[in-house]
Amino acid sequence: METKYTEREQYEIAKKRVKEIKEFYSHLLSYVVVNLFLMAINLLTSPEHLWFFWPMLGWGIGVTVHAISVFNLMPFLGEDWEQRKMKEFMEEEERRKNQWK
Repeated sequence: METKYTEREQYEIAKKRVKEIKEFYSHLLSYVVVNLFLMAINLLTSPEHLWFFWPMLGWGIGVTVHAISVFNLMPFLGEDWEQRKMKEFMEEEERRKNQWK
């Protein structure tokens, strides 16, 4: 399914992508800053019990999922996949309609 975008639509798509990337880097920066703060608190107050790994791990999973979605690191579920699937469903629906004629 070939899609032709106008210049305005291309601009809006690019603007949206830049916003998504900017939001990801903001998320990553807050992850690093907060976890460094938690690490410092943990090491200064109770170095014998290292609990800062748990929030780092949980939030790290969230940051990783965010990166996968922003940078399209799962190609089998990316935009191309969506377009192919939509085309497949549309063709299937067209075949069904023609079958009953």
